[in-house]
Amino acid sequence: MGSCKSPHVVLLLYVMVCIVYQSFAFGVDTNQTAKLLVDASEASGRPISETMFGIFFEEINHAGAGGLWAELVSNRGFEAGGPNVPSNIDPWSIIGNESSLIVSTDRSSCFDRNKVALRMEVLCDSQGANSCPDDGVGIYNPGFWGMNIEKGKTYSVVLYVRSSGSVNVSVSLMGSDGLQKLAAASIIASGSEVSNWKKFKVMLEAQGTNPNSRLQLTTTRKGFIWFDQVSVMPLDTYKGHGFWKDLAVILEDLKPQFMRFPGGSFVEGEWLRNAFRWKETIGPWEERPGHFADVWMYWTDDGLGYFEFLQLAEDLGTLPIWVFNNGISHNDEVDTSSVLPFVQEALDGLEFARGNPNSTWGSLRAAMGHPEPFDLRYVGIGNEDCRRKNYLGNYLKFYSAIKRAYPDIKIISNCDGSSQKLDHPADLFDFHFYADDAKNMFSMAHHFDQTSRSGPKAFVSEYAVTTGSLLAALGEAGFLIGLEKNSDVVEMASYAPLFANDNGRNSKFSAIVFNSSHLYGTPSYWMQSLFSESSGATIFNATLQTNSSTNQVEQLLASAISWKNSENENSYLRIKIVNFGIDIVNLKIVVDGLEPNSINLSKSTKTVLTSNNPMDENSLNEPKKVIPNRIPLEKAGEEGEDVEVAISPYSLTSIDFLIESS
Repeated sequence: MGSCKSPHVVLLLYVMVCIVYQSFAFGVDTNQTAKLLVDASEASGRPISETMFGIFFEEINHAGAGGLWAELVSNRGFEAGGPNVPSNIDPWSIIGNESSLIVSTDRSSCFDRNKVALRMEVLCDSQGANSCPDDGVGIYNPGFWGMNIEKGKTYSVVLYVRSSGSVNVSVSLMGSDGLQKLAAASIIASGSEVSNWKKFKVMLEAQGTNPNSRLQLTTTRKGFIWFDQVSVMPLDTYKGHGFWKDLAVILEDLKPQFMRFPGGSFVEGEWLRNAFRWKETIGPWEERPGHFADVWMYWTDDGLGYFEFLQLAEDLGTLPIWVFNNGISHNDEVDTSSVLPFVQEALDGLEFARGNPNSTWGSLRAAMGHPEPFDLRYVGIGNEDCRRKNYLGNYLKFYSAIKRAYPDIKIISNCDGSSQKLDHPADLFDFHFYADDAKNMFSMAHHFDQTSRSGPKAFVSEYAVTTGSLLAALGEAGFLIGLEKNSDVVEMASYAPLFANDNGRNSKFSAIVFNSSHLYGTPSYWMQSLFSESSGATIFNATLQTNSSTNQVEQLLASAISWKNSENENSYLRIKIVNFGIDIVNLKIVVDGLEPNSINLSKSTKTVLTSNNPMDENSLNEPKKVIPNRIPLEKAGEEGEDVEVAISPYSLTSIDFLIESS
């Protein structure tokens, strides 16, 4: 049992705040003192779940349609106006006037599940008294508040065409005013070639850059032309699977250990007729009917469907968590006696994800290019439905059927088990918490302290302060430190919502904001990045002591974990401190339980998330106003002596001490 470790060796680190803090209208700053006692011994350590921190993707704020899914055409199948014709073709618009063309919709599409097509009657001609303009007449699509077309990049344009005669259609990417030509090609076909629907595909290489571009389909030839299922996709997507690369990479940088999808309220719908139904979102994109997301009030073509969500999780190297509808929407619900078709739909979805390639639904997955099963281990039965009349009855039907067919799958209940035990079987329970006030979120750090240590663990799948400021992120950071300390009963946590298109927000807060060409992480995103190493780490007992007011203790939260950098195999002791107050704190950190001289201060670092004002936010104009600042750890004197680091008011500070074996 010999060891070179001295059980009472203490590393004393004296943390001094040494920065000038400006722009607070709170009066004169004062220095406070506190002590953090860290027991880093092996006996003190407790494992944090390997899946502790992940992401939650919901189709909200145009996160997918007009965001992560790289399709540039909005309403590509002309279905957004509904199944009845004539219908609204928005955002498609007409190039020309009533003397040159008439545009309408009819139900002549060759696709059974989306019958609406666009019909263009061209009245002008290439010559004669009623000649067309030189650039032709037709239609254009501006995408989702402008298409970002970049010089040198190639775009795949796919469209279906039918005509009563020969066609000569110009397919072009233009500036928003239709004057700047970025790329163009022509579709020329005889009448016999297009007497029935025909698929055309052209590759356009952009000769210029414009973040507010549009797609144009124009002609100078008289006659009738029908268009359907018009798509523009950049060739350069994340791992070649159709995801906007920049948005996928910023997700990858968070190192998420799971991805919950596709909602949220998006799964439920205001009415069941508009709920997300996975079977309508698989197969060739042209055949997907799309649906109106009535909770968030916009149309989605469902190009980002069930298969794509599973693929994204795999591409990110994370575990998918599929949330499906349990027969309940915001306004209607299926009686338990009639819910078995919904249960079967969930079982079919599991077979699609996990079944062998010769099974009924697994063969469809294989046909889509993924013969190997996806690693689906978790499902959520419904979303925020616990208090609904039929939830428990419906839930038990799903639970029993899934456990019989897939006993290894972990099932997540909508009911909160943090304050009292559940009255039904579950592997995890779902917990959501949103706060308008950052202080309320900060105080939730102790919410799970009294949760029963037996029974299902918590999945905190949605949390956020609803303002988007630095102060919001600090409140959330305090909450996450509480989750770390309660990691024996909290298995997973994810922020919500993940994305927001700045032009089409349903919420004023999110982790990542973007427009057609730019994106930024909010303070809440950068806060999460400082917790990315916690999954699978070891957490130690860390106790704060102060010699001043009780109020100061309530404004400080801290945790201590050990983690290993997979890139260089270095081991670190990470101390995270949230200072939710206006005062500078001189914090003495006492670490016990390590081998003598095992901390290399010269190779240790600190990272600070703060700003001049706690209400600061990032924006498209100032995307890096509030971001973490990482610098070497200052030290005074020889190795092992006291060190000074900056812990600011209203800040999250993360200190990584490099641990070296003696």
